[in-house]
Amino acid sequence: MAGVERAVETIRIERSEAKYLLPTAVIPAVREFLKPHCRPDPHGAGDPAEYLITTLQLDTPTYALHAAKELEAYRRFKLRVRTYGLDGRAPIILEVKCKTGRQVSKSRATIPFAAWGRDLVFNSQVNLTFKSDREYQGFLRFVRIVREIGAEPVMRIRYRRESYFGVAERYARVSMDRQLCYQPATTWDVLPPTGRWIPMDDVMSQGKDQVRSGVVLELKSEDQAPRWMLDLVQAFRLVQIGNCKYSSAVWAEAQFHGFPRMPFNMLEVSRF
Repeated sequence: MAGVERAVETIRIERSEAKYLLPTAVIPAVREFLKPHCRPDPHGAGDPAEYLITTLQLDTPTYALHAAKELEAYRRFKLRVRTYGLDGRAPIILEVKCKTGRQVSKSRATIPFAAWGRDLVFNSQVNLTFKSDREYQGFLRFVRIVREIGAEPVMRIRYRRESYFGVAERYARVSMDRQLCYQPATTWDVLPPTGRWIPMDDVMSQGKDQVRSGVVLELKSEDQAPRWMLDLVQAFRLVQIGNCKYSSAVWAEAQFHGFPRMPFNMLEVSRF
């Protein structure tokens, strides 16, 4: 894959996140509530504006990253490979999402869709052009972690996202995700040519409990959430959950095929 000329862009975001299960019937009222405080994400299309997200989740053969989430490890992370739409025109985003306590940080690298594949991670001869050494190091962080923990494709997650940005804050975002589905992954393709997608809107919870809901509402902000977010939670009597789409998919699939063995050392997921 030599000769890829598009630079890899790496950013780091630190923020707080809170997720809620939102009954479908109240979505119109939530949209009205948001109008004075937010603007729609310009990347969305339609009415309401939304876009399709597909994520390839990587994990160890013993599902250590999933287990760290289930055990609520104080410091943990996920490895995600994400794209938008279905035609392969959007880029691929390589992401390491870390959580320390309640604080969330991300490092990302954006590459051309055609550049992604197993060779990008394991072939030392792959030649990419980077805009800066910092971006190069950020990209290598993703590759290093995948290699060191022996991560491999485990699950694909797909959903539609309706997204809004706060108009007065430096960083405030609201998203509503629906039509969640998953597909077990055995290849490194983010957009597989075939395969059945299994709905999971009715299995959006931790552990063995099941909570039926059409939408996952997520509020993201810097350390101090704006007042209107707090008012939104109070107005609709929302109850915060510890939802993880990837872990929900693992639990759902386990109902059909059982759980893999999960012997792992917590240091495996806390030292990066």
